[in-house]
Amino acid sequence: MLDDTLLADPRALAALDTRGVLRSAATAGAQVRSAAHGVQEAGIAELGGSRPRALVLVRRPGASTSATALLTALLGPACPVPVVVAESVPSWIGPLDVVFAHTDDPTDADLADSVARSVRRGAEVVLSAPADGPVGSAGAGRMRLVEPRIPVPPGLDLPRALAVGLAVLRALGLLTAPLDPAMDVLADVLDAEAERDQPGHEPFMNPAKALALRLAEHTPLVWGTDPLAVAVARHAASSLATHAGVVAHGGDVAEGVAASALLAALDRAAGARDVFHDPFDDPAPGGEAPPPRLVLVATGEDDPGQAVLRRTGRTLPDGDLLHPVDEVARGVPHSALLRAALLASRVDIAAVYLGLATRTIEPA
Repeated sequence: MLDDTLLADPRALAALDTRGVLRSAATAGAQVRSAAHGVQEAGIAELGGSRPRALVLVRRPGASTSATALLTALLGPACPVPVVVAESVPSWIGPLDVVFAHTDDPTDADLADSVARSVRRGAEVVLSAPADGPVGSAGAGRMRLVEPRIPVPPGLDLPRALAVGLAVLRALGLLTAPLDPAMDVLADVLDAEAERDQPGHEPFMNPAKALALRLAEHTPLVWGTDPLAVAVARHAASSLATHAGVVAHGGDVAEGVAASALLAALDRAAGARDVFHDPFDDPAPGGEAPPPRLVLVATGEDDPGQAVLRRTGRTLPDGDLLHPVDEVARGVPHSALLRAALLASRVDIAAVYLGLATRTIEPA
């Protein structure tokens, strides 16, 4: 059960969080800045000058999966270069290709094999990973390595992975708008989100605490209305599982609506919701699954309700809407990317709050 009083007590949170997970979750902006320095030292800008035959994004467990999804959604179907997403590099990898991979596991044997094969066949390789271990040494000095400078627990390294991946896209000229100012703005946006979500703020002033409270004792259905939002929604499901032990469904809103039994359960939960229900005085029967709760994620400029209606032909039950147009105004360059990164950071911090308040995150 959720101990909601804990979220209103910063000292109790600090005493419980002996691993410093909450503090690590607030380093998103710092991770972006440190990654930018690492990118400069690794000479990733030197990738420019010619278009590769293909950009290969190696998807590994953890934040790599979310970063790969965000980068792919950002590029979209109009990308002038084929983008290949795979668990390992394809057999045809060669000197005309660029490979990007991220991991926080220096012993990932499969990734080490992919890096070694890519380097051996002359491909350009950009790796975001620790230098020590089989992965960091697989390139034998013939790859561009960006090492982590801010250590964080597993699952909280998405900002670093995203920043390095964005630097690769910029160097290859695959973005439609200049990225240099956006990298600084991205770090500032993430710092501002960490400030809003700090433990000293009461839940009604803290969007991450408020989200944690609304998701507690529920099965979250996190559905995105646009490609970047879908990537954030799937990251949210992964983050809730990693830090709070919560089973959630993350995906595209059209896919969610097509899951008829899931949608029916959401409709029933919305119809049966009692604002005066107290889970402590009247707990759910044993074995009954927590009721679903809708979390709609949007990063674009369109009205999310209209986007849902246009894509699904129906409206959805009331739920939570994550569409930070107040934090990132419409018309700002790369506004959708900034909103996606902000929301990914918010759900990470909310998941950590939920994990602490349910004692899922164990003390050191």
